[in-house]
Amino acid sequence: MTIDEGALPPGGLPEGALRGIVVLDITRVVAGPFCSMLLADLGATVIKIENPRDPDYARDFPPMLHGTGDTGFSAFFAQFNRNKLGLTIDLATAEGTELLKKLVRRADVLVENFRPGTMDKLGVGYEVLRQENPRLVYTAISGYGQTGPYRRRPAYDNSAQATGGLWSMNGFPDRPPARVGTIIGDLSATLYAVIGTLAALRHAESTGEGQLVDVSQQDSVLSLTENAVVSYTVEGNVPSPLGNEHPFVKPYELYPCRDGFVFFGGYTDKFWRISCELFGSPELAEDPEIDTMAKRFVPAVYERRVRPVLHEWFADKTKRELEEIAGDAVPLSAVKDIGEVVEDPQIAARDMVVDVEYPEFGELRMFGSPIKLGATPAQPRGLAPKAGEHTAAVLRAFAGLDEQDIAALRAKGAI
Repeated sequence: MTIDEGALPPGGLPEGALRGIVVLDITRVVAGPFCSMLLADLGATVIKIENPRDPDYARDFPPMLHGTGDTGFSAFFAQFNRNKLGLTIDLATAEGTELLKKLVRRADVLVENFRPGTMDKLGVGYEVLRQENPRLVYTAISGYGQTGPYRRRPAYDNSAQATGGLWSMNGFPDRPPARVGTIIGDLSATLYAVIGTLAALRHAESTGEGQLVDVSQQDSVLSLTENAVVSYTVEGNVPSPLGNEHPFVKPYELYPCRDGFVFFGGYTDKFWRISCELFGSPELAEDPEIDTMAKRFVPAVYERRVRPVLHEWFADKTKRELEEIAGDAVPLSAVKDIGEVVEDPQIAARDMVVDVEYPEFGELRMFGSPIKLGATPAQPRGLAPKAGEHTAAVLRAFAGLDEQDIAALRAKGAI
């Protein structure tokens, strides 16, 4: 594909493993924007397309960066839309749909997260766009997928947690089930969408054939339920909330200490023996009632013999003291709040909190990229665009339009 880099904003095409890949991002909130953001961090040129009169409503999500003026800029939006070019198109207009088709001819990927059928109603669904570009990878993220009886149901993250089984398993036995404390339905769908998109891109590059990548939040959540499906299909067991316990591995949970809580997972015979030495109880490694993993897995034995030992080991020590004792020898981790995580030396060493300067609003600290590539590292320090910020530049570079063409589209309300 030939791109007029001279017409792009300063910097031209981004660097990275996906340099030269063009992604049209017609998404909102998190599941779609996060997917295209990950591709952008890896070097793809991502064009965020919003309705000029109804842009992504995550632009109003807190927290807000505030500058010298009255307006603010959403840090939430900035984090999930960094490294993108901003373009506005009204797909409800004939000129808008024709413009999108023109861009599709020059694109490699289109990502959308509307309810199935929405893009078809606008006249720019997959079957239409594949005629414009047979090698297009069309990634659709939705609550329930493009097929099946639920396909048209509206859905949020909680919908996926509820219908994917995860909500029913989370929480404590004596209380109602609890949602996972983050938008795991959105985030898991994002990650599967990226994987599917990259796989489809590889196929398109080798064959010239694009395809539909269909990712459902419900499907994604179900795949995160560990052994729940086989536990039900093999033994008829329906998993229920276990609090901080594992279904069968012990010890492997949360334990209180002097200034909070730690996770301890020294359940194997090797780790148990080392732990007994480190915490001054070497004789317990040879105790015939708890000297093997199988014995420690027995719930009654664990409750009577193992859990009290762990409370004795941990109760009078701080999180830091316990981590220092465990060191590199056994799996013990402090349960840290986000403030502690942001300041964690391991997080700093991995460049997982990055600083970005927004000229009008000041510094924003946000999460970095967990994908570490040796030769073509991710670039997570880009800015998120204002709505339509790069409309003219994108249309010149990717659609070959001149100023007169662009002015005519603005006059018609198409951009």
